[in-house]
This record gives sequence, C-alpha cells and structure tokens, in this order.
Amino acid sequence: MNKTIDIKSFSSHLFWDTDISQIDFDKHQKFIIKKVLQYGFYNDWKLLLKTYGLKTIIKHAITIKDIDKKTLAFLSVISETPKKEFLCYTIEQSTQKHWNF
Repeated sequence: MNKTIDIKSFSSHLFWDTDISQIDFDKHQKFIIKKVLQYGFYNDWKLLLKTYGLKTIIKHAITIKDIDKKTLAFLSVISETPKKEFLCYTIEQSTQKHWNF
C-alpha cells in the first residue's frame, strides 16, 4: 500500500458525508474502494490503484452489492475476473423484474 497518498488527494465529493480525519486507509479499505468505484473520476481510480493495487481492489469489489454495469465490466476485463464472481452481478441476475421486456 502506498503511504504517500492521503485521503485529501481524492476528489472531495467522494467523502462529503464522512469526517475524513477519521478515515484510515487500512481499516476502511472497502469503504474507500466502494466510494471511488461508485462516484470517483479517472484520477481517483489511478490514486486508488496506486494506493491498494489491483488485487486488493478486486478482493473488495467482488463483495460490493451495488456496482454499476460499466464499472463491473471494466473491473472484470482488467482483472480477468469473470463477472459471475462479483456479488453485484449475482444479485442483478437473481432479482426478479416486474416487467419481462
């Protein structure tokens, strides 16, 4: 993990609902990864990758229930991890749709 990056390096809108002085890069890995994957810009992604590395990002991403389809596709391709291993894909596939279009 890269210790030279601090939470203020990320876009300020990511952690608007959190006291950033309380965020710990080790304890809150999944929280930080989820925020960046859901709401971050490309520069936030690059910082996340420098901070945790792809292996750690994917380890946490596969447990997140609400990753959008584009982000899922991106993560699946760059990590060579099948979509079916991500919880967000499994939940999406098992959710019954009201209308069958």
